[in-house]
Amino acid sequence: MNIWQIFGPLAAMAILGAGVWLPLGLPVIALCTIALVVAVLAAVHHAEVIAHQVGEPLGTLVLAVAVTVIELALILSMMLAGGPDKATLPRDTIYSAVMIICNGVVGLCVLVGGIRHTEQTFRIEGAGAGLAALVAMATLTMVLPTFTTSSSSGTYTASQLVFVAASSIALWAVYVFIQTVRHRDYFLPTTDPTDERAHAEPPGTAQAWASFALLVVALVSVVGLAKVLSPALEALVESVHAPKTVVGIAIAMLVLLPETWAALRAARANRLQTSLNLAIGSALASIGLTVPAVVVAVVVLHLPLVLGLEAKDLVLLALTFVVGGITLASGRTNVMQGAVHLVIFAAFLFLSIVP
Repeated sequence: MNIWQIFGPLAAMAILGAGVWLPLGLPVIALCTIALVVAVLAAVHHAEVIAHQVGEPLGTLVLAVAVTVIELALILSMMLAGGPDKATLPRDTIYSAVMIICNGVVGLCVLVGGIRHTEQTFRIEGAGAGLAALVAMATLTMVLPTFTTSSSSGTYTASQLVFVAASSIALWAVYVFIQTVRHRDYFLPTTDPTDERAHAEPPGTAQAWASFALLVVALVSVVGLAKVLSPALEALVESVHAPKTVVGIAIAMLVLLPETWAALRAARANRLQTSLNLAIGSALASIGLTVPAVVVAVVVLHLPLVLGLEAKDLVLLALTFVVGGITLASGRTNVMQGAVHLVIFAAFLFLSIVP
């Protein structure tokens, strides 16, 4: 383990503490940005150490759940502090995460993997099951509220919220069960003989636990630094007269950087299965863990919550799932499929700025 991989997360945490108390000037913004990059790279390294120790697909699950739990804490804290103005925050965050992961991350991985290896393969049994669960969870969470009639448009009643929360966490739990226990072989990547990491000796238990602790520190730093930098992002958005939803998208992209970089490294090493495990698992965790926790806070504290998407976003979400189903149908990918996903991602970003 290199020195920067040990002290990088600790330094990022220290800079986060300084960024909270110091005025947000240009030097602080530059320092926080550098610390963010270091924390992302360190998080990916420590996640890979843990993955090598516990094996796939449990290793990718560790990073996905860790990022989601910390992101959830950020969402809840902003909801409690923001009041009615934050009623759409969970919806915007989940929708942005799904679009970023399913189009941005998957598109980059497939494109980079296709350029480097021409064609890549994966197990459709695992990827297909994950996509089916994601389509169901996203539809129940963000599509149906637009059409239900028991409450105002875009919202659920308390009983409907409880049902959706229970359904989301149940589907996520079943997916984790088949991924790690019942059908673990569906999610195991094929080994590339040129990938030296696949043949390296696994780290010791002490090193794995140390990496886990440093991973948590690095991820907390990533989310915290993203929040510290959000006022600068908001000022930039206002200066170009872009919608406020762009701020949420930018923060979501910053928070998802560790998973994105880890997935890209796996795709370059011809382990697309690992990339898909990480991407689909992250999207499922984003809904399966976030929605139940948010529903508990909303029901107990009587907070406002709007989950239903607008028409433009419904169309983009449907397009994402249709194309995703086509991409995962054959178990093989090439650069064309990656390009299609990236075009949809570009449309998502462009239409968020120019709705």
